Amino acid sequence: MARTVKCVLLGVEAEGLDKPPYPGELGQRIYDNVSKEAWQRWVKHQTMLINEYRLSPIEPKARKFLVAEMEKFFFGEGSEKPTEYVPKGQ
Repeated sequence: MARTVKCVLLGVEAEGLDKPPYPGELGQRIYDNVSKEAWQRWVKHQTMLINEYRLSPIEPKARKFLVAEMEKFFFGEGSEKPTEYVPKGQ
């Protein structure tokens, strides 16, 4: 039987992650409170942020920005799309 969590993003019981997706306390907090579906939503959002802001995840400044956005996405007011972002096909 799959592990379930009360997902902070979706607001429902859903299948939990198999392991913490990020090191440290933040990774454990995500593991305890975020579903697989919500994590996939973050991965898509993070990819958009990396592409739109032309970030290099190996740069410490970019990593710090992405971690802050991840915390806002799950546990804060939400991570906003860049104001100039236009989804494909529009």
